[in-house]
Amino acid sequence: MTACGGLGRSPVPEAMPKVQEKFGSAATYSRLFDATPAQTCEAARRALLSQGYIVNKADQETVEGQKSFQPRPDRHVQMNIRVTCVPESSDGQLSMGFVSALQDSFALKMASNSASLGVSMLGSVSVPVAAGHDSMIKIGSETVTSDQFYDSFFDLMRRYLLVDVPAEPVAHSKR
Repeated sequence: MTACGGLGRSPVPEAMPKVQEKFGSAATYSRLFDATPAQTCEAARRALLSQGYIVNKADQETVEGQKSFQPRPDRHVQMNIRVTCVPESSDGQLSMGFVSALQDSFALKMASNSASLGVSMLGSVSVPVAAGHDSMIKIGSETVTSDQFYDSFFDLMRRYLLVDVPAEPVAHSKR
C-alpha cells in the first residue's frame, strides 16, 4: 500500500540548468587577420583539412568542417567547427575570423526485443528474445570554450595565411 502512496501526485519538475553565458570583450572566438575575408576563409579551410576534418561547406565568407572520434567502444564524439570571415576595413584588406566549435556526444544504446506468450490458464508471459539492435543516441552537445583550443586553431590559420601570400604581379613590358 505504501508503494502506491505516490500515485495521483503530479511529478515535481526538474529545474532547468542555468546557462552561464557572459557577453564580454574577450576574444576567445575571434581574431583579426591582415587578409581579405576570402583569404581568411581559405586559410581556415586548409587548417581544417590539415587536421583531418571533412569540409562540408566552404565559400568566401563561411567554412564548416566536421570530424568524428570514438574515445571508447560505446561512445562517439562529433566535432563541428564553423568559421565566418567578415571584412574589418573599408578596403577589405583586414578581416575578422569568428570560430565556434560544437562537440556532440553519442552513446551506444542496446535494445532487446521481447515476445509475449499467452497461455489461457496462466495469463501472458513476456519472454526476452535473443535478437536485438544497437543504436547511437545523442547524450550531449556543448560549445567548446577552451582558449587553448581556439588559440591553436587561429595560429594554424595564420600559418596558412603566410603560405598563401599572393605573389607580386609581374609587370609585362611592351616591345
